[in-house]
Amino acid sequence: MNHFPALVLETSTPAASLALIQADESVIQREFSSDRSHNALLFNPLNDLLTGLAGEMPALVLVGSGPGSYSGTRVGIAAAQGVAIAAGCPAIAVPSLLAVPSAENGRKCVAIGDARRGNYWTALISDHRLQTEPTLTDAAGLAEAVEAALQTGITVFSFESPARFPLSEEQITQVLLEAPDATRLWNAWLATDKVARDAWAAKIPQPIYLAPPHITPAKRSWLTKEA
Repeated sequence: MNHFPALVLETSTPAASLALIQADESVIQREFSSDRSHNALLFNPLNDLLTGLAGEMPALVLVGSGPGSYSGTRVGIAAAQGVAIAAGCPAIAVPSLLAVPSAENGRKCVAIGDARRGNYWTALISDHRLQTEPTLTDAAGLAEAVEAALQTGITVFSFESPARFPLSEEQITQVLLEAPDATRLWNAWLATDKVARDAWAAKIPQPIYLAPPHITPAKRSWLTKEA
């Protein structure tokens, strides 16, 4: 697969970034920050990078798949797919959890996150890949997983403020706040093995879902009445 030029989008957290990687492996990265309007802020830096190609089209588009901001991740994936369709190249989703300082050089680490509604998630990372998919747990299970990691010297990080988690003060001070970026996502792609890359490439890009969508049953009887 010809990788160059490659376009990388990472929009799973409020600290979003895009990167363009040229054939000489030089990297141009653009960053922006927004809690809720990635869809409004993404396209200026995206246009800037594509204009810099001077008519050439990307040969590969990578995009972070989270888990993180659901709307932000979807915006990034939609933009990545749009560029890939126009360029006639692959769009491939790569877990955003691999694109943080704690996961560099294949180091073992544990990611944690807030899945809302009293649920939390953990994921084990090492050797440039997810060793376990994000797994849901309750507050007690989260504290137990964090303590087990810290006791064995494994770094624990989160995309969200550690203070928001139901952990002890000591545990909170040891959880790192980190955000993925586009350049690290590219490095994670290069560092992982062909088996993982082929598996990512075989899937249609979509966010990493922590749980099935929440569906509220209809309150009006005629909506559920059998025909």
